[in-house]
Amino acid sequence: MNSYCTYALHQIEVAVVSIVAIIDKLDEGDLLVKPTQGKHSVGELLKHIAVLCRADFHISEGATQEEMNVYHAGVSLNNLKDIQAEILSNYSYLERAFREMTEEELHQEMTSYWGVAYSRYEWLLQIVAHMYHHRGQLHAMLVHCNRKDPRVPLFE
Repeated sequence: MNSYCTYALHQIEVAVVSIVAIIDKLDEGDLLVKPTQGKHSVGELLKHIAVLCRADFHISEGATQEEMNVYHAGVSLNNLKDIQAEILSNYSYLERAFREMTEEELHQEMTSYWGVAYSRYEWLLQIVAHMYHHRGQLHAMLVHCNRKDPRVPLFE
């Protein structure tokens, strides 16, 4: 596998491991906390994070908006353990998919259903950024709005 993909996947793994550790510090009631009216709750954010690796991969492979709606409708995550399992499963799915790609496939440009075109490798970098963005949101929501610092290292 391309060494740059190995490094990018490692950074996603760092984020995933820290998110799983954060979830270990939460109670089921924390899922309902909604720091800002009209915005997502901690549980809704965690459900988004849980499917991020697989969902973003499907988008990077050219999935339509309808296909993504069907994918999201098929996901049911009702508790912290299910969310943790889904995060880990979807990271493994992403890792396998990128490990199997050839150099040519990594350079192939793929267009999202909303019209953004990146190489598959750029989509991988976008997934890194997306995961870190939401991990930061989660941490800020817990610390600043819920007054619950999980005390989990966010970086190696």
